[in-house]
This record gives sequence, structure tokens and C-alpha cells, in this order.
Amino acid sequence: MPPTMPSSGFRRQPEPAAAAAWFAGVAGQAILASEADSLRQAALERPGQPGLWLCPSGMGEGEVELPFLRLRAAARGFEGDVRCGLPLPLPTESCGVVVVQHLADISTQPTVLLEECARLLVPSGCLWLLALNPLSPYRLRWRGQGPRAAEPVTWRRRLRAVGLVPDVVSRGLGPSWGIAPEPAMQDGAGMRAAFLIRAEKRRSPLTPRRSSTKSLWRPGMPTA
Repeated sequence: MPPTMPSSGFRRQPEPAAAAAWFAGVAGQAILASEADSLRQAALERPGQPGLWLCPSGMGEGEVELPFLRLRAAARGFEGDVRCGLPLPLPTESCGVVVVQHLADISTQPTVLLEECARLLVPSGCLWLLALNPLSPYRLRWRGQGPRAAEPVTWRRRLRAVGLVPDVVSRGLGPSWGIAPEPAMQDGAGMRAAFLIRAEKRRSPLTPRRSSTKSLWRPGMPTA
């Protein structure tokens, strides 16, 4: 059984459970399926370096295989390759890539989550943020179901606040209304159900380095 760590900002809120159920449903699965190619591209960003993939519990096992440590949102923090909460039991500057797939949409503390992701990135490492688009007609399918969507400009501001440098243009993907996967990306979120923002770490945060000897995972350790 994976070790249990302190809980995170996903605790004591009904929204994460409802959001997980929504992502596990047909409408949510259409978005997740649309993002599969983007996830594979993220795995090629920093070849040979460890990565972290944070995803909703609706993302089933075996649908996408990435060479990353994988954690899914749970009622009490995260579950998957390890069971833990925030802060994550990983060393500072240990990941070349961190993928945040809709966990920022369902977290009650999105800034805390992004701060932790920034801590884990190596200098010049990249965060891939996949988020729901509140301007898409598809929002009617998740309204009242748990997720909390924000526009790209809001996420860029949050990313800059934790020391990351986001791309100027987001990439829209996923369906606009019909419940069917649509992986082709476009410049700008537009009316697409989701969008991707990449952000680079260009300086080291002024936080103490976490000792790798106390972590549950080290670069080179198998993640599956």
C-alpha cells in the first residue's frame, strides 16, 4: 500500500468529487481524449528527465502512457503511483516537465498547487497547464458539476505570480459543443472546451531545497 501523506486543498469540498464524476462521464471523457496527443507531446519536451503528471480521477488507467510519475486527484489529496497531499514528497527542482491536467480546475487552492509545481521544475523546465475554457459553449455541460473554469489571462497571471513565464498565446483544443474528441489545436482558446498554456521556469524560487534523501521518488526511480 502506498504511504499516506498529509491531505491537500482537495479535502472537505464537494466540488472535487463532483468534478471527478463529471470527467469520468461522456462529456468529460471527450475532453480528456482530445488532450491525449498533447500529453504525448509533453513527454517529449525534456527527454531523459523525470516528469510529473497530475490528472483527474476520471482519466482511466492505460488510456495514455507517459514516462512520468502519475498522480490523480482523490478525496484526500492524490492517489496513483504514491498517495500523498501537498506539499508533494518530491525533491525541489527534480522534474523537467510537470503536466497539470484540469486539477487546477477542481482544486480549492489553485495558486498553492501551481507554487508546488514551480518548486518541482528544474530551471528551464516546463509546466503544461490544461484547463477548461469558461467562454466555450461546452461550459453548459459542466455548469454546476464541480469544475471551476477561468480564462487564459487569469491563469497567466497566476503562473507569473509563482515565478513561471507563460506563453503569450494559449492553444485551444477539445470540442466546442458536440460530445466528441477534437484533438486538433488552434491558436487561442476560442470556443474550444479546453486550452493549453505552457509556462517555463526561468529562475530558481527562493525556497529551501528539499532533501532528496527524504523523498519517496528520485530521478531514475521506476514510476510504474
